[in-house]
Amino acid sequence: MEGQEQMELARLTTGDVAYRYDKSIVLVFSGRRKVLSTSLYNGGYHEDFEAVFNRDMTQGSGMPCESFAPTYVESMKIVAERLGLAPELTSGMGTAAHMENASIVSRSYKELTVTAIVTGGVETNGGRVGDPASYYKTAEKKCGTINIMLVIDADLPPGILARALVTCTEAKTAALQELMAPSRYSTGLATGSGTDQTIVVANSESPLYFEGAGKHSKLGELIGLAVMAAVKEALAKQSGLTPAHQHDLLRRLRRFGVTEETLWQRYKEEVGDDALIKAQFIAALEKMTAVPALFPLGVLFIHLYDEHLWGLLEKGETWEAAEKLLKEMAAALRLKTQEGVLMQEGYMESLAMLLVRAVVERAARAVSEETDADDA
Repeated sequence: MEGQEQMELARLTTGDVAYRYDKSIVLVFSGRRKVLSTSLYNGGYHEDFEAVFNRDMTQGSGMPCESFAPTYVESMKIVAERLGLAPELTSGMGTAAHMENASIVSRSYKELTVTAIVTGGVETNGGRVGDPASYYKTAEKKCGTINIMLVIDADLPPGILARALVTCTEAKTAALQELMAPSRYSTGLATGSGTDQTIVVANSESPLYFEGAGKHSKLGELIGLAVMAAVKEALAKQSGLTPAHQHDLLRRLRRFGVTEETLWQRYKEEVGDDALIKAQFIAALEKMTAVPALFPLGVLFIHLYDEHLWGLLEKGETWEAAEKLLKEMAAALRLKTQEGVLMQEGYMESLAMLLVRAVVERAARAVSEETDADDA
């Protein structure tokens, strides 16, 4: 690391120090550590590492991730050397997230402290476990999207280090679900991205020794709290994914293929030559979906469908309840044709039809008001 400009980000209770330099966050150990890494580069369980790192491999918007060698492992080895680390005594992760957007969160109880250092984004690569795969055997390694370095200031046996990794993953998924982050590959909610990586570190020199890291243990609780908070903060910094960002009905509908573009196409088919221009339609649609009463009704409509897709509600009861919500949405939008609002065979098609009908009716109302004003 000599000769490189470094920024000290955090000094942990373990004595380890996190630095940011050369588009990387490097965690330098101050003593013996147990490390469990999911990275292809020096992954697995180790007790002789001196550091671990996370590097931003992006080259620019729309460009592929940086690569310094034909393979991912060789490329990461070169990165380690550039960072001034012994390549055989470290594990590293590549990411498409920027290090400036990293989140560092610690949670403590008595003498125990857990720290999560997270970078992440799910706007382009968010997926739900079980989504259709993109390859079978091997594929070119992509940059990680949600990368986590989890540091536990306590000693753990190897099996419990693995259990800590499970708890860490559950916490990441819980954070995504609380943000209702969508999968980009199905209609489901994201449980992570397709390229997430995690490195868990335990302090071999700590007098504290734990044999549990699950949800019933205090260690598991601290892991959950630290990782959830750090993941949410990192996603907010990198992608703007926040509760306020998600308070948007059109955004929530995108995972079902209901977008501004598909609604525009449906609108043109219905209205024909008398259609608004596209910019006017989008503006009218956004203004309409901003009606305060519409959003909670809309997310209830969406959640009903999720419950049906998960097998928790039968079709009949789902469609019956959804039709009531459609009528309430029509009332909130003050549609004249409220009684004619009916569920179609296609669940989301029913809501799409309602939104288009609302734009049509509001546009006609605006024209009528302009005509009355001219006559006056």
